[in-house]
Amino acid sequence: MFGISFEHLLIVGVVLLLFGPRRLPELGHTMGKAIKNFKDSLSGVEEASYKRIQENEKTASASTETKTGETADTHSKT
Repeated sequence: MFGISFEHLLIVGVVLLLFGPRRLPELGHTMGKAIKNFKDSLSGVEEASYKRIQENEKTASASTETKTGETADTHSKT
């Protein structure tokens, strides 16, 4: 009905035996925090690489502008 099989019930039973019903909410809360921190760290890595790509594009365009400016200055002097 909900995709719950014998294996799922067995895992839930083992977890209940190991941690007990009183510690399950605390365990769920801790697991939720860990997953959130993991996702945040992954997005931080993606964001850092995105910023690095933007910085590389800016430096490339700046070097192109200076090269173009230098050639314009040398042509105007002659």
